Amino acid sequence: MKKSKSKMITIIISSIALVLVALTVGGYFYVDSQLQAVNASSKETIIVDIPKGSKVSEIGDILQENNVINSSVIFTYYVKYKNETNLKAGKYKLSPSMTVEQVVNELKRGEVIAPSKLVIPEGYSLDQIADRMVVYKPELQKADILSVMDDKAFVNELMTAYPDTVTKDVLAPKIKHPLEGYLYPATYEFTGKTDIKAMISDMVKATDANIAKYKPELTKQKMSVHHFLTMSSLIEKEATANVDRSKISSVFYNRLKEGMPLQTDPTVLYALGKHKSRTMYEDLQVDSPYNTYKYKGLPPGPISNSGKTSMEATLNPEKTDYLYFLANTKTGQVYFSKTLEEHNRLKEEHITNNQ
Repeated sequence: MKKSKSKMITIIISSIALVLVALTVGGYFYVDSQLQAVNASSKETIIVDIPKGSKVSEIGDILQENNVINSSVIFTYYVKYKNETNLKAGKYKLSPSMTVEQVVNELKRGEVIAPSKLVIPEGYSLDQIADRMVVYKPELQKADILSVMDDKAFVNELMTAYPDTVTKDVLAPKIKHPLEGYLYPATYEFTGKTDIKAMISDMVKATDANIAKYKPELTKQKMSVHHFLTMSSLIEKEATANVDRSKISSVFYNRLKEGMPLQTDPTVLYALGKHKSRTMYEDLQVDSPYNTYKYKGLPPGPISNSGKTSMEATLNPEKTDYLYFLANTKTGQVYFSKTLEEHNRLKEEHITNNQ
């Protein structure tokens, strides 16, 4: 009896030891994978602005937001473990092909850059565009750029110059920033003396020119430019490289038709005015007309700019019965569902079990 009991105890201890070893090995390989490059073969360069006074976790969030690192959390633990206390603020040219160690070394060297062209990516907010403008023209101050963007007299000038695009909708009482979503994502080059108004005007002009081809369809669907750009921005912020945007568009339209709140996380982050890798439950409580968890319908205006693909998806949603979708943040794969039950099952399978 004693021998049997002793044997059982030995088996239990051995089993526990094997589990601990498996967890340790699994954890090691996971952390190691997160320290590697997002895309080792990428030739893309990304301008990243690290503001003065940023905490390590905030730097990690900015880097992840810009697709330079895999995980803000792992980056933070790495920096603290290595005791890297001399990361410098500034504007850097980084790449998804860099490992966390290489990124940290760049931030330690503090060799900032100013690009020869102003590249405005799709899905950028005015705040992010202002950051890019400062990188491009270091003599500019971000506060001055944002002030010009929100200046009603200047906005009125743009309304006069581009009446078919910039309408009175941009000055509605609940609008956070009048020109949000109206600065077209493209590559610009400005020579000579820096003029903030001229730079912004050119971006609005590009939006006006690109929307022109959609005017007949907008008229046919009785859709205002403001509504068009607002919906396009939501699709832009929710889309990944692996998703059909017309399906996301269909989900939003289906929810609007059913009188359901859109419940899209990017609107919450826009309301908070923060860049975060994850939206927490407490974030969803923010009382803002842009919070589509609290308020039904579209937000008051766009939450970012949007590109051609999202614009076309806005006008041409796929015909589906989908009311939900979720994205696996590790793979970028997006899963669509018709019912809450199915959505929760997919969430458990692809999100909860993979955290």
